[in-house]
Amino acid sequence: MALQSSGVAFRRILSHFPEEVSLAFAYGSGVYRQAGPNSDQKNAMLDFVFTVDDPVAWHSKNLKKNWSHYSFLKLLGPKMIFSVQNNYGAGVYYNPLILCDGRLVKYGVISTSTLIEDLLGWNNLYIAGRLQKPVKIVAMNEDATLRSALDKNLRSAVTAAFLMLPESFSEEELFMEIAGLSYAGDFRMVVGEEKAKVLNIVKPNVAHFRELYGDILQEDPQVVYKCQQGHLEIDKSPEGQFTQLMTLPKTLQQQINRIMDPPGKNRDVEETLLQVAHDPDCGDVVRLGLSAIVRPSSIRQSAKGILTAGRRLLDLTHTETLACVA
Repeated sequence: MALQSSGVAFRRILSHFPEEVSLAFAYGSGVYRQAGPNSDQKNAMLDFVFTVDDPVAWHSKNLKKNWSHYSFLKLLGPKMIFSVQNNYGAGVYYNPLILCDGRLVKYGVISTSTLIEDLLGWNNLYIAGRLQKPVKIVAMNEDATLRSALDKNLRSAVTAAFLMLPESFSEEELFMEIAGLSYAGDFRMVVGEEKAKVLNIVKPNVAHFRELYGDILQEDPQVVYKCQQGHLEIDKSPEGQFTQLMTLPKTLQQQINRIMDPPGKNRDVEETLLQVAHDPDCGDVVRLGLSAIVRPSSIRQSAKGILTAGRRLLDLTHTETLACVA
């Protein structure tokens, strides 16, 4: 599970929105301290994601409470907003640059079913990727399916990272691989920036990553986890790697199959994964598979941001910043 928080400030912000959320969490540099250029937590924008069972109904209520948050799409009604949310990009609709309780806020809305699909299958690794890093859970209902999917996402992140690491490595190296999964192939990450960004996320937050993944590492039969020394050893035999490859999310397995399957062969996924398990470049193949998932979803989601943000990204000034309606 993601880390819990009883932060009053986050719950106050959440109170400005319709109550019907299955999961609400805050993430990013405004929540957990980062090294480097994003180290100023006090002035950093707070990023939220709200998971809702009925997006049309939720947007309808939010339009009544917070009409000014939306771009021109609000004129087309909640069904059109949901259509843009669900059918383009990564299935999430963001309203950015909102002033709420004295903090600049960006919030995304995603349907519960879409999130569960991404957590289990890694369809686009967009919100699932954010939930592989420490986040602050602000609200969560008792949906057993969602809770199970959140746990599976963390376990899948560990497995994918194992495949890209050597036989012996440190906790920090593991957490660097995990934190970097959702940046693989992201077009916004220019050469060198991805590694620096990931390091800035992990370095000040090793304890939070350890809290998030410690139990999973202790329970995994394929790893020797020396938590006192912060050191791990894994099974890198072809048999061990094949076991790991077979438990990866479906979309990643399919992408690996596309990369490795020669034209005209049409091998099944299991046959391809067995070949990859014996390949000394197994980790590189997994990384290419991740890039094939992340790159298109990051491009589509960024393009959608132009629609959902409207003119705010172009002409926002401090005096024009939109206020959250109580």
